[in-house]
Amino acid sequence: MEWTRARDWLIGAAGLLIVLVVALAVVWFMISEPAGRSGPGARPSPSGEGPVAAGPPEELREDDVWLADVVLEAGTAVSGGTTLRDIDAVGRDVVTGPGGLIAGGLELDATVPFDVVAEELGGGAIVRPGDGGEAEVVRTVEVLGREVRVVASGTVEVVTGRLVVEPRSIDIGGPGFLSDALAAVARRAVTIEHDVEGLPEGLVLQDVGVRDDGFRATFRGEDVVLAP
Repeated sequence: MEWTRARDWLIGAAGLLIVLVVALAVVWFMISEPAGRSGPGARPSPSGEGPVAAGPPEELREDDVWLADVVLEAGTAVSGGTTLRDIDAVGRDVVTGPGGLIAGGLELDATVPFDVVAEELGGGAIVRPGDGGEAEVVRTVEVLGREVRVVASGTVEVVTGRLVVEPRSIDIGGPGFLSDALAAVARRAVTIEHDVEGLPEGLVLQDVGVRDDGFRATFRGEDVVLAP
């Protein structure tokens, strides 16, 4: 009887030990990776152009901090009186130092809302998406002492770092010859020339397109001071 109890106890203890070993093995495989996969360069580079910096600069001081890459996502940002939405930014080779927080390279995508540009135009202007990827401006303009409703559309472009929509068509209504004459007078009032302000110095507008909720803009820069 005693031998039977001892045998049962040994069998139970052995089973418990096997379960424990298996559990430890599962945990180990969950928290570890195969040799050669960890370490610098194992994580894929963030989206955007250019590789992640290979290492910190040689002149990095003991009190400085170096970051190979910094990824930022934000729903809305307000800076310098300008509102941006759906911000995606990737900074590379970011260093803290005497000059502040500086990114060796920075790429930022953001949406400039239509109402921000419309407010700059004034006159109760409405800016909205048009056909074929164009932008449309609707506003009331005073021409020859009379107020007329103008609808203008054009392709958005980048001109010397500014967001520009030069009207390709302007509709004022009325007979064609009269509409054409008044359109020439109203052209300036419906032309968009917008500077995106509030961004770190060194970021330059590179590309822009029209979306349902605003102008989608891409900025790039080198040696950008993120914070003094």
